[in-house]
Amino acid sequence: MPLLHGPEPVEPTDRRGTGPVRLGRAEHDGAAALRLCRQDPARAAGGRRRGGRGLRRGRPQRPACCGRKKGRLGRRRRLAGAPGRGTLEKDKPPVLGLVQRGGQLVMRMLPNVQQRTIQPIITATVAPGSQVYTDEYDIYARLEAWGYGHQTVCHAHGEYARDDDGDGFCEVHVNTMEGVWSLLRSWLRPHRGISQDKLPLYLTFFALLHNARRRGRALLGQLIAALVA
Repeated sequence: MPLLHGPEPVEPTDRRGTGPVRLGRAEHDGAAALRLCRQDPARAAGGRRRGGRGLRRGRPQRPACCGRKKGRLGRRRRLAGAPGRGTLEKDKPPVLGLVQRGGQLVMRMLPNVQQRTIQPIITATVAPGSQVYTDEYDIYARLEAWGYGHQTVCHAHGEYARDDDGDGFCEVHVNTMEGVWSLLRSWLRPHRGISQDKLPLYLTFFALLHNARRRGRALLGQLIAALVA
């Protein structure tokens, strides 16, 4: 049994940082207790050496550079899909969005991104002679031939708004529609994926909410009117 005075080696002395252990008395609430006090102040203070990585169960730890590879933080795994523009056949249906500044929103799911696909939707929704602002995608190249004014911003060159008439107001931009896309993504994200069959219904309901510009009980009248119509 251990003695209550004098040093007593309990670990091999040839290992760095180890040595004899002193056994002493400590009084706490009137009760006698044995306290182990290591002679190495670095180990007694925090269990690690200054400038070192310490020991784990008598073995040195591995360097910080070794071990499992860690992935990048903040990166999401995306589903693998066919390259190129989305189509209905690739399970990546495109969506066409039309919004009037301060006015109504129209959203349609498309089978593909071709001019002959978007022309009937635009001509049925936008009044002839209206000014249309888009990005530089070539699908909108025939808007002037369809009877509309057309101006573009080139996102590829870092252009997002432009003042053509010099009045100090950047009227050429598509920021209104970009804001709608951001709201739509946030609105659809909690559903964790939507089938292609149901996506047109979600788009129509989202456009209804946007056009009603009401929330809660004030929206009830708009919903009933839309169902009856």
